Amino acid sequence: MNSRPSTKFSGRWPFLAALGILISALILLCFTPPVSRDALTHHLLVPKLYLKHGGFHEIPSIEFSYYPMNLEMLYLVPMYFGSDIVPKYIHLAFGLLTSLLIFGYLKKRLGSIYPYFGALFFLSIPIVVKLAITAYVDLGLAFFTTASLFLLFRWVEHSFRLRDLVFSAIMCGLALGTKYNGLIAFLLLTLSTAILYERGHGKAGRHPLGAVTSAALFVFTALVIFSPWMIRDLIWTNNPIYPLFDHLFNSSRENGGTFLNEFTIRTYLYKEKWWEIALIPIRMFFQGQDGNPRLFDGKLNPFLLILPILAFAAPGTDKEEVKVEKGILALFSALFFVFAYFGGGMRIRYIVPALPALAVLSTFGLARFTKWVERHLGKGRLFPQLIPSLLTLLVFFPNARYLHAQFLYVRPLDYMSGRVTRDAYIERYRHEYPAMQYINGSLPGGSKVLFVFVGKRVYFCDRDYVLDMEGTQSFLQDLAAESRGGKGVLSGLEAEGITHLLVNHLIFEKWLNYSLNQEERNIILNFINHYTKLLFKNKEYIVLKLIDPEK
Repeated sequence: MNSRPSTKFSGRWPFLAALGILISALILLCFTPPVSRDALTHHLLVPKLYLKHGGFHEIPSIEFSYYPMNLEMLYLVPMYFGSDIVPKYIHLAFGLLTSLLIFGYLKKRLGSIYPYFGALFFLSIPIVVKLAITAYVDLGLAFFTTASLFLLFRWVEHSFRLRDLVFSAIMCGLALGTKYNGLIAFLLLTLSTAILYERGHGKAGRHPLGAVTSAALFVFTALVIFSPWMIRDLIWTNNPIYPLFDHLFNSSRENGGTFLNEFTIRTYLYKEKWWEIALIPIRMFFQGQDGNPRLFDGKLNPFLLILPILAFAAPGTDKEEVKVEKGILALFSALFFVFAYFGGGMRIRYIVPALPALAVLSTFGLARFTKWVERHLGKGRLFPQLIPSLLTLLVFFPNARYLHAQFLYVRPLDYMSGRVTRDAYIERYRHEYPAMQYINGSLPGGSKVLFVFVGKRVYFCDRDYVLDMEGTQSFLQDLAAESRGGKGVLSGLEAEGITHLLVNHLIFEKWLNYSLNQEERNIILNFINHYTKLLFKNKEYIVLKLIDPEK
């Protein structure tokens, strides 16, 4: 049943030690206040607003609030008790569980020390490390997706036992309820269900509609699990997967702005040539960089591309079930990448659900390479025995280097030791934080603040607020276009109950000079100069109070 290479080019203890060091490092890195962008604009912000308002409620100004939120509901529990650090550990736990799934699968298929390699490899991939120390949801999506896929394999292994198919569909439904990228997994897992049924039955034992009925049961069960989020959005927006495909459900609703696809952005904004765009499937494994959208805003390991290729060398040596599973893993990871890329741009975190499959295939590739070395260079000789070990060290070098860089960037010991306070730590990474501290501590309780070029990072603000930008539309610019002077802008803001402005003045000045016409610019400047009072200023942000000199 199992294909077990005889080689033991190193013991399991180095892998166990490395896993212990890695997990300990991740635990330390998590023990800091949240400063990541999406945590502050979405994953922690919406639960905070639910707690503030005493339950679920529609938040039209925050489009993210319409997304499925399985993990955010878990984050809500520790936040209720006052901790916004524990959500990081919840997200880390899903990374650990995914690593455990990989270990269990490889234990059954390869044995020896390979399960330890696969588990360690996945958990130490740079993008996984980055996500494991943030309150995001991508590792939850990866866990539910991987569990669903492995349960499908068990469904075949146990002669198509119904409960395995149902449990797989439940996991897929939980993936759908975690992030909309789960829709890609839903499509691919449904396809995998049909393929596995067809491949697992001989012609004599195959039911004519078996693949269709199995896939239909999978789809039905997954959608039932996902349905609470669909019902919520259907009630709020008349679209069960809002804002996706909203033109199909609400044809009369205005489009939120012009959508630029990835090819347009890369051609005109990044000045990339056609061949550079065509090589993205390869480039992303070598060129990733955190915080740089052009370089995919994340980092992978080149061996995630190289080792899976070796997994398919000498296919005749694989047992039939292993051959089928490797094919499904390769198809799943490749198609997930394609759908994620064409579905709205390439960020490495968008393809995280494909990484467990790639980690498994990488482990198969290492096992295949090791067997080739033994067969052709001699099993008992010293140098051939060292080659796989040297390759393993080479594989983990980029991961170890990235982990070290994260310690230098996050600096968790500064916070844990008390040398840096929570406020000082957050200010180190979020330059708008001092202005928000001023707003929270100095403005009256009934204040309402208009945030201008703050990047929607409003988590730390405890006063009511309004975001100036809705898509590409500026409320201030609309008021300037409709008004004849600064007084008209003031009246428009007061009509919305706004009492103060928080402005990134560096971006604001560029916006005035390059995005407005002369008349709009003059009106905004007249408003700033005559109808506001400066309360706070630092290198990037100012807080202004609305005033009416005539009153």
